[in-house]
This record gives sequence, structure tokens and C-alpha cells, in this order.
Amino acid sequence: MKYFGGCDVGSTYTKAVIIDETGKICADTTLKSKINAEVSARLAMEEVLGKVGLKSSEELAYLIGTGYGRNKVPFADENISEISCHAMGVHVTDPTVKAIIDIGGQDVKGISVDTDGTVKNFAMNDKCAAGTGRFYEAMARSFEMSLPEFSNLSLTAKNVIPITAQCTVFAESEVITLVGENKPMDEIAAGIQMAVAKRCFVMAKKAGATDSITLTGGCAKNAGLKQAIERVLKLKVIDLKTDPQLMGALGAAEYARQKGLAKV
Repeated sequence: MKYFGGCDVGSTYTKAVIIDETGKICADTTLKSKINAEVSARLAMEEVLGKVGLKSSEELAYLIGTGYGRNKVPFADENISEISCHAMGVHVTDPTVKAIIDIGGQDVKGISVDTDGTVKNFAMNDKCAAGTGRFYEAMARSFEMSLPEFSNLSLTAKNVIPITAQCTVFAESEVITLVGENKPMDEIAAGIQMAVAKRCFVMAKKAGATDSITLTGGCAKNAGLKQAIERVLKLKVIDLKTDPQLMGALGAAEYARQKGLAKV
């Protein structure tokens, strides 16, 4: 049996996936990224390799690096952009999905997926941290909550308190003020989720979304954001059967499988 790997070194988390010749996921892992991207990649790969009984990445038929630190995976056969890998990862998970919003630690991307899993079109907001994973970490700190707790907080809100600041720093200050004024925390959280959903509007249009879209990246697990996107963008958010945070690594592994088998 031949194995193929994908290693997605993100700014916040590093993900690795190993698949077999049929494309089945045999092992995966998600680790908090270290300051050194190469160390992150090595730790993630060591973990997934151990799960399938391999001692070294050299035992893989092919390995592709992707993500923010893709150039820091020296043991990879090659690297491919995370935009392409997210598109392919979603395609092999659910071929019906044609539009993606990928919310990473530092940027937000809108991706249109072609019938073969390649990218038709994309747009990226990497100039501002608002609406990214870093933004949500800052908001959770303001509420003195964990990210999972914060992501569900807005689901109970009966009203929405608008958040007017566009910048992460100013938005955090605005939220702290509202919390200090004893405003309902779930309604403040709802305002935050709505603000992020509105920022996703342009990305969704660039991705060619008409009636549905899927979310990838760690923020795809944010239930409040999913609800806000469905309300603001009037789009059905499709839940993926595979962990949405693994899409980049899965897509990289699938590209590795295609390239590895083509070599035979």
C-alpha cells in the first residue's frame, strides 16, 4: 500500500493528512503552530506518520506542503498554494460544493471551485485581521471565554448590538466598553458575528456563490458565524463531513496522490 501526504502549515495551526491510493484518509492531526514553521511541519508529520506505522516522510510515495509556511517544509516533494489545496480538499469531500469562504488565522479568502477541483476564481483579504482567526481570539479574550464558548454565545441572542469598528484593535476596545456597560453578552457577540458575515459578502460574490457556500479553516467551526452568514448573505452554509480545518492538508494530500500515481 502506498501512502501520500499533505502538510498545511498555517499561521495559527498546522495540519497534516495521510491518504492511501484510493484517497481514503488514514491519519490526520491538528497542532498549534510554533514560531518556527519547519518545526511545526516536522511535529505534525511525525504524528501522522506514526499513526500509519511509518518512521519517516521519505516512506511516503509523495508529499506536498501548503499554507502560510509551505516553503518551510523542506522534506516535501513540492509545495502548492493553500487556495488550490482548499479547493481540492473540498472537492474530494463534497464535489457538489462550488463556492468556499476560507477563514484562516490571518486572512479571509473566497474561492470558486471548478468541476475538477481546480480554482476558477478567488479573492483574498490579507490587509486587515478583522474577521480572521486572530480577530476571534481577540474577541474571546474580551469576553474572558474560550473560542468554542464564544462561537456559540450569539445563538441565544434575541437582538443584535451592532459593532461599528472595522479594525480588530478598535473593535476589541468597543466590545470591552459594551461589556463594561453590562450590555447582554450574547447580543454583543451577535453583533460581532454579523460584522464578520458582512465582511464575507464580497468574498462570497467573488467565489461565485449563488445559493450555497461552505466554510473552511478553523473558523468554519464557529456556529454563530455560520448562522450570521446564512442570515446576512442569504446563502445556505453546507456542512462538510470531514473536519473543515483539514481541507488544505487534505487537498495537498490529494494532489500528492495524483502526482505520485502519475509517476508510476
